[in-house]
Amino acid sequence: MASLARVRLAPRLPAGLRVQVRSVQTTADLTQLRDKPSDPSQPITVKLHEDSFQSYLCDKPDLEVQVTGEELLTMYKEMQTMRRMEMAADALYKAKLIRGFCHLAIGQEAVSVGLEHGITKDDRVITAYRCHPFAVLRGGTIKGVIGELLGRQAGMSHGKGGSMHIFTPSFFGGNGIVGAQVPIGAGVSFAQKYMGEKTCTFALYGDGASNQGQVFEAYNMAKLWNLPTVFVCENNKYGMGTSAARSSSNTEYFKRGDKIPGLQVNGMDILATKHAVEYARKWTVDDQNGPLLLEFVTYRYGGHSMSDPGTTYRTREEVQRMRSTQDPIRGLQKYIEEWGVANEQELKQLDKEAKAEVDAAVEEAKASPEPLIKDLWTDIYYKNTEPPYMRGREREEVHHY
Repeated sequence: MASLARVRLAPRLPAGLRVQVRSVQTTADLTQLRDKPSDPSQPITVKLHEDSFQSYLCDKPDLEVQVTGEELLTMYKEMQTMRRMEMAADALYKAKLIRGFCHLAIGQEAVSVGLEHGITKDDRVITAYRCHPFAVLRGGTIKGVIGELLGRQAGMSHGKGGSMHIFTPSFFGGNGIVGAQVPIGAGVSFAQKYMGEKTCTFALYGDGASNQGQVFEAYNMAKLWNLPTVFVCENNKYGMGTSAARSSSNTEYFKRGDKIPGLQVNGMDILATKHAVEYARKWTVDDQNGPLLLEFVTYRYGGHSMSDPGTTYRTREEVQRMRSTQDPIRGLQKYIEEWGVANEQELKQLDKEAKAEVDAAVEEAKASPEPLIKDLWTDIYYKNTEPPYMRGREREEVHHY
């Protein structure tokens, strides 16, 4: 009855005063070719769809961008490889070789790969638990990710961290507490500014975490101190099993930073995501404008985690429609073929190489042994800062370093 009352009492604007608000485009293949030089080593000029971006307190990025054919092929193979890796994790989980929490990013490859191609190796990235592609792209390995999921010594955290705790020198995880990585990301960017580095931090979180109080606290501190922080909301439409509209009074997440400018981006077109990341990096590092808020509108094909079938709060038809009409990999494939960068057979060869790479990594990870009992005492403290001894579960259980 309460919901009915809200419907009856909701004010209605006269027909003449209703405003049609344009939303960002999420189709993966609407970028148009503008110029392709005869020399294949020279960059191609393309124009993104006019609704690839929506802005708040800042100008939209230029729609004309340049990209080389080589980079298009590199991004294609990386997207295929990341999807293959996540599909392998799916199969291993269903075979009960992976236990516990496992969150996959199938469908969201344009965000992780596009981000990596828009930043430098010295920039920092931190995200939540849908982290596997970022870990590989930021200097990790497929074997290291799969090994970690399997709880083996070959894992990037030596089999002791699991799906949500994977790190590299420029990737700060993989964090299990919803939204907690956002203030940490602001802290990392504080260190970058304090040390005088010409770098920034991309702090990613989902639409489900966007209502966490600590996210808004991080916004405030970043703006107050003018930190080089790019807050990135991966809006895949559902926070666990709750649609964005049911959990958020304002679903335009790029406008939630108050005085922080924001940019909403088509997260299904990798050329749009890459260009938006380049824009954000220039904003924070080169122009020193302080923090920026990016919202990538994307979509996950699977459930929130492996324990979620993903069809109780949305229809199978919706998922299938997104797969068949807005898939980021198929969109990039269309660009490559239509622009004459490579043909179908050449792309199929890249697909085979991606599959072979993942298959080999899975077998190597499966062959790795599980951690030893003595490994429980390692990686508790930063190396060479351990105390003289550490107590275990019982008073008599003591380990001396």
